[in-house]
Amino acid sequence: MRYLLVEDNQKLAKALCDRFALEGHVVDHVETLADADVSVRTVAYDMILLDIMLPDGDGREFLRGHRGKDDPTPVIVLTARSEVSDRVGLLDLGADDYITKPFDFSELQARVRAVMRRLGGTANNAKTYGDVVFDSTTGEVVVAGVTEQLRNREMRLLEVFFGAPGQIFSKTYLMDRLFSFSDDVSENAIEVYVGRLRRKLEPSQASIETVRGLGYRMVLSS
Repeated sequence: MRYLLVEDNQKLAKALCDRFALEGHVVDHVETLADADVSVRTVAYDMILLDIMLPDGDGREFLRGHRGKDDPTPVIVLTARSEVSDRVGLLDLGADDYITKPFDFSELQARVRAVMRRLGGTANNAKTYGDVVFDSTTGEVVVAGVTEQLRNREMRLLEVFFGAPGQIFSKTYLMDRLFSFSDDVSENAIEVYVGRLRRKLEPSQASIETVRGLGYRMVLSS
């Protein structure tokens, strides 16, 4: 997934970026509301992690504007305020969840998973397509009954295809899903990761098809 982290505490932000990156997620980090506004107009994020007290204003104003635009991107608020009234206020403004600082990274992970499950209308993280079962939490994929372990970016790439089987994804879109603004890579990297996934899916009914001039899509063999 691709996250937008809006947090002015550089130590906390670096720790979160590093931990999410280890899992293969892409994180764009900004420290101000102004930069957050630019980011959401530029990139389609899977999740926004939003601090409240920022150098140029209150994160609640960003949240209010975000929901006022009918933007469905889920938001988890990172807050130092523990009063019930503050937490209720955040939920009423449209936050999907909140976590109180200081927090353990594993709790934040669990809250992210819970929000994504609710939005996806499912009680677990495993999805099935043909004879392939993919769990985005564990990074495990069962291909025609055989368990394969995916590397981080392979996992995030398969996550995209599993999110919309049959849909064509351009290389540019896939670049946005796998790499942040700071990553210096070319579109050839997508070809490498698609190739790795294809090899792992070979024994199954599912495959990643090249649509000439447009991109890639996941399909089932007839």
